[in-house]
Amino acid sequence: MTTITAREARRCYNAHHPLHAAYYFAPEHDDLYAGLGLERGPMSYLAGRAAPLGPCTAGVVTAVFYTFHPGLVRKLLPPAWRTATPERILDTRLEIVDACLTRLLGAEAVASREMAEAAELALRAAEACTQPGRPLYGANAGLPVPAAAHLAFWHATTLLREHRGDGHVSTLVSAELTGLEALVTHTATGTNWRPAFLRRTRGWAEAEWIDARRSLHERGLLTPVGALTPQGADLRRAVEADTDRLDVAPYRHLGTAGTARLTQLASAFSRTVLAGGGLPLQDIGRL
Repeated sequence: MTTITAREARRCYNAHHPLHAAYYFAPEHDDLYAGLGLERGPMSYLAGRAAPLGPCTAGVVTAVFYTFHPGLVRKLLPPAWRTATPERILDTRLEIVDACLTRLLGAEAVASREMAEAAELALRAAEACTQPGRPLYGANAGLPVPAAAHLAFWHATTLLREHRGDGHVSTLVSAELTGLEALVTHTATGTNWRPAFLRRTRGWAEAEWIDARRSLHERGLLTPVGALTPQGADLRRAVEADTDRLDVAPYRHLGTAGTARLTQLASAFSRTVLAGGGLPLQDIGRL
């Protein structure tokens, strides 16, 4: 059995994740979903990401997405399914990805041998992802692999992202952090994600955020000003370590050489995406 460290697996994930995440920030995202009649912003996000689950209830999406306010999901999701079927949304999702990656990477790159190789490696890694206990991964795993290499690569990075995300949710549950508390403690680590942005996009009121901070302070996880205490920092490190541990299998399956090559290829594509503003994290950080 090939030995892959959690650090190597995390490095590979970090290399290919921007290719997946650029879809959410692309102007094509809201534009094309608006063409279906969906509202821009959280409705388009929720419907696009939940579409592989089928026309499920707001309760299901609240459970698997974890950090979104239940009231926001109840408000937006049933109208989304009445506006556009999950099948139409999924077709549009691929249109968005095609337009986004072609714009950011260029037509030559999306049709390159390197893209085809990256797709093959990422799909091979995803073969070791498991469905039990991984609802968002399992739903996406039931979708056909697109024929075009850049779409196949995005599909594979989505499988890997949702597999990791499902595992992350299980670690948050084990750590006894609610979805809101997970967001509060995550921003307290010094990440680029800022409370105002997360409250707006996930539907939490400022008063609810303050209440969560107070509760976390009472548990000894936050200081009175909202910084992580040593106990809180230890808990966040444990959550991330457990997430990494639960995410090693795909990269172990791919092997040392394959993981290194996928990291190399994905890093090159991601640098281009980031240079083109595909992930405007600095803008998010200023919100």
